[in-house]
Amino acid sequence: MFRTPLLPLLLLAACATPRAEPAVPAFMAARIETRADGRCMGQDITPAVLETVREQVVERPAGVAADGSPRPASYRSVTRQRIVQERREILFETLCPPAFTPGFVETLQRALITRGYHAGPVTGLLDATTLEAVRAYQRATGGPDSPVLSLASAQRLGIVALERDQIEAMSR
Repeated sequence: MFRTPLLPLLLLAACATPRAEPAVPAFMAARIETRADGRCMGQDITPAVLETVREQVVERPAGVAADGSPRPASYRSVTRQRIVQERREILFETLCPPAFTPGFVETLQRALITRGYHAGPVTGLLDATTLEAVRAYQRATGGPDSPVLSLASAQRLGIVALERDQIEAMSR
């Protein structure tokens, strides 16, 4: 009887480790645009900044009652909101999605943990905790108010190489 070794080969192929795909969430990939020159631009919308103001408004001014006695003014509180800063679309250079491998994301998480912005475990996934840590780090260091990692922030974290002209500018 002749047996084909096909079944063991299929079982062995099923056990193979899948290729590591970039761990970029769909919402984030939709915010990254690849330009013709190969550079990637992140886009996001910064929320409007509102201020709530509460004022006391004179409802009835002070005066004299019919019997000649003084009548105090009456007031009411009015609460209103005003826009301090309009919401706006921001555009900044970022890494292209293929760069966000699990290994890169682990490095990003470690860099954020070291700087006190990430409290979660190192998972290699761009989960909500990591994205909020990226936003907090970028906000604190003058970067974009976005969970999409900017190239400048990645360079400040030391996880992406600087361009030659940046290195030359530092050595002057």
